[in-house]
Amino acid sequence: MADKSPGKEWVHGLLVTIASLLLLAAAPQRQIFRGASDLLGTILSIPEYPAVILEKTARETAFWLRDRRALQTRLEILEEENVRLKLAWSVGSARNLQQDLEGLAGYARVTLREPLSWWSEVRINKGLRDGIRSGDPVLQRGFLAGRITSAEAGFAWVELITSSSLMVPVVIEETRDLGVVAGDGEGGLWLLYVPEGRSLSEGMTVSTAMVSEALPPGIKIGTLSSETRRDSNSYLAWRVLPGSTLSNLYALEVLAGTLREQRGGQPLSAPRGGPAP
Repeated sequence: MADKSPGKEWVHGLLVTIASLLLLAAAPQRQIFRGASDLLGTILSIPEYPAVILEKTARETAFWLRDRRALQTRLEILEEENVRLKLAWSVGSARNLQQDLEGLAGYARVTLREPLSWWSEVRINKGLRDGIRSGDPVLQRGFLAGRITSAEAGFAWVELITSSSLMVPVVIEETRDLGVVAGDGEGGLWLLYVPEGRSLSEGMTVSTAMVSEALPPGIKIGTLSSETRRDSNSYLAWRVLPGSTLSNLYALEVLAGTLREQRGGQPLSAPRGGPAP
């Protein structure tokens, strides 16, 4: 067993006492040590500053990119939902419009209008079983828009007044002059065969004339415009502004059956001295 010498223990105690006295002596100078330590820390922080800024910027950039990806994903989801809602709303609106149009008494819905014959004809969703027959006049907002050319059980074709093959006998209500209205196949409508020198002017009303059994008299077509032209027979043709909106057709009124007979039996206007229908 090792022999512990009392001398060594005395030496250790003496050294501890001396160290304690030295630390006690240095205690009043602790502010000097503290200042030196702060100065050293400030000096060492200068080369660390760019690294700290770079680390902070990288961390903030990473957070921004993560948030941006989350927002972009959310935006794409919202855009898809918006497209679906618009589509659903459009389908619902179209169905509601269809139901409203089909619910109007005496009105037929336009179901087909081909681009190549845009100004010539349209198809409607009513036909023979609804009392519609070939030759029946078709109106929009009370103005003549065309005539039924053919009818099947559940649909019929309407020839528009802007068709180049449809010619309608008309009368100028203010002067009682007779003429013919025909389309040019391109959306234009013209008053033809009025002798030159007649006192016609812009704004006069053009209506169907009582010179044929094909159409009831007194159905308004439109008004004269100031535009004129010379036709092939040296007649002065006047452009007619139709009262119906032929470029935008959704529903049309067909004067069929009893309604047509009542309207034809009570003409709204007739040319003076015109022949009986």
